[in-house]
Amino acid sequence: MIKGKIHSIESMGLVDGPGIRVVVFFQGCKLRCAYCHNPDTWDCNNSGTETSAEELIKKILRFKPYFEKSGGGVTFSGGEPLLQPEFLIECLKLCKENGIHTTLDTAGYGLGAYEEILEYVDLILFDIKHIKREAYKQLTLSEVDESIKFLEVAQKLNKKLWIRHVVVPGITDSEKHLEELGQYILNIKNVEKVELLPYHVLGVNKYENMNMKYRLKDVKPMDKEYTKVWQDKINNMLKK
Repeated sequence: MIKGKIHSIESMGLVDGPGIRVVVFFQGCKLRCAYCHNPDTWDCNNSGTETSAEELIKKILRFKPYFEKSGGGVTFSGGEPLLQPEFLIECLKLCKENGIHTTLDTAGYGLGAYEEILEYVDLILFDIKHIKREAYKQLTLSEVDESIKFLEVAQKLNKKLWIRHVVVPGITDSEKHLEELGQYILNIKNVEKVELLPYHVLGVNKYENMNMKYRLKDVKPMDKEYTKVWQDKINNMLKK
């Protein structure tokens, strides 16, 4: 029986894909994004609750009457779900067997087996950290290559995508960057919509509690109206 590590489960998610969704947050992430508000999901060795795919699906099925009516389903998020490929595949297979819509929320930074994983995925929420190689590394402390590799597989398999991008003051908020982001997204197939997420500071206290340095300590929250204007602009570009 394949087991995996889960950080938490949200039973009534409204912002992680279409309809009402059960959101399963996987434990473990290799990226170290400067703005991450869930550093407690990073460690996969000493944290998280171990569970089998069968046990997890039993919990999810309890909520099926609620999310099914809304056109919802299950979103596997994290952390980074792609770091537990065997467990993720088993969960996705069981969802499909039970007629549940599946969404994968990912930065594309996993361990491979992407074709098999995506065979059972209906929608990808793909998180673009940055479109420039050096800036990506500064922001995440990792190289962008694995993320590009995942996106190439998703494109080959014609998977539906929602693109997500965090807008951070002084890092990803310039008009030049957002214009280039829009052009970059236009070259990705099957993008249904773009969600620009304004940077916030709601997770800063976690760093303090975990005795960790927060790299964006003096950065103020992003203006939501500015973010919305650019989100609309990019989505309008997609429609043309």
